[in-house]
Amino acid sequence: MPAAELLARYRRKELSPVEVVRAVLDRIDRHDGAVNAFCWVDRDGALASASASEARWRAGAPRGLIDGVPVGIKDNLLAPAAPATHDAPAVTRLREQGAIVIGKTTMPEFGWKAVTDSPLTGVTRNPWDTRKTPGGSSGGAAAAVVLGMGNIHLGTDGGGSIRIPAAFSGCYGLKPTRARVPAWPTSPLGTLAHVGTLTRSVADAALALTIMAAPDA
Repeated sequence: MPAAELLARYRRKELSPVEVVRAVLDRIDRHDGAVNAFCWVDRDGALASASASEARWRAGAPRGLIDGVPVGIKDNLLAPAAPATHDAPAVTRLREQGAIVIGKTTMPEFGWKAVTDSPLTGVTRNPWDTRKTPGGSSGGAAAAVVLGMGNIHLGTDGGGSIRIPAAFSGCYGLKPTRARVPAWPTSPLGTLAHVGTLTRSVADAALALTIMAAPDA
């Protein structure tokens, strides 16, 4: 379901964020071994966040525009532990609006090429045909969203790193206009490399962009 449908069902108490996150984790268990879309999955954190979101929806007080919506973060935007001490601005904005971070998606080293493989996280494969690549460098995000492993996935794009995986994998990719989405730390190609999304629908991308484009000091 698109994010808008999830939110409508949460509001009507027909569906719980806990059910949705469990379904996403089940999809990861079933399919990620074949495609290698995630390099880190925060099961405990995602379920804890889903329980908190469920309580807010039951109380009729959702936190924000995407409370309870599962999202994935490209590996260059989120660290699970030291040395990172804070989130990238786009991740912070999504968390503030109630997004549930499922984990980190794979990318090639330094996000520098149009396929997704690296010595660190292995080879990521196209969800339609695992003999082929999903493109890169946001290939893990594309594979994840196509297979229902979260509604919104963050990517970065300098020379096609969102647009190529979107084209190769059959999802919607958006590279925003320069400076539309605050980015820190900036890429060495900061005038070219921007933070955007891979989603199953244009509406989900628009919703995410509305949130991510909020100002950041």
